[in-house]
This record gives sequence, C-alpha cells and structure tokens, in this order.
Amino acid sequence: MVGFTASLPAKWEQFLKLLADDHEIDLNAVISELCDWAFSTAESKKQFEVWLDEAYPSKGEAEEKASAADEEIAENEDEKEEESEEESHEHRD
Repeated sequence: MVGFTASLPAKWEQFLKLLADDHEIDLNAVISELCDWAFSTAESKKQFEVWLDEAYPSKGEAEEKASAADEEIAENEDEKEEESEEESHEHRD
C-alpha cells in the first residue's frame, strides 16, 4: 500500500473517524476499504472519471474551454456591433 496524506471535508472526516472508532480500525483502513468498494467495478471507475472530468477538467481541457468561451464572447460582440451598425444605417436612410 502506498502512503499519502489527503484532506477530507470536516463533516466526512468526523463521520469516517466515528466509523473507524466503532469498528476499532484505523481511519486509513476505512478510507482504503471505501476506495476499494467505490472502485470495485469498471463501471464505477468510469463513472468517477466522468464526474471528475466534468467537475475538475484537466488543465489543457479547461484552457480549451476558456479559449472557446472567449471566442464565443468575441463573436457575439462582433455580431452585436454589426447589428448596431446596420440599425444606425437604417435610421439614416
């Protein structure tokens, strides 16, 4: 087993610690068993990956989305500017 340190939200840390105490096992064992259970099937692993990608896109993907959003905003501004110019031309005629 690989050792690492993770931060848990306070409400989950308290809950998991109580479970560990009730069962007289280490908190790390509870978290390990939780992960084993949560990722015990290929389907659950895939569901987690999909959720993670949506909740926390990879850096490259996040940059691409931001760039695409910036481009869309620029296009919308260009369209509004063109419409405004067309309206002003119509009012002049």
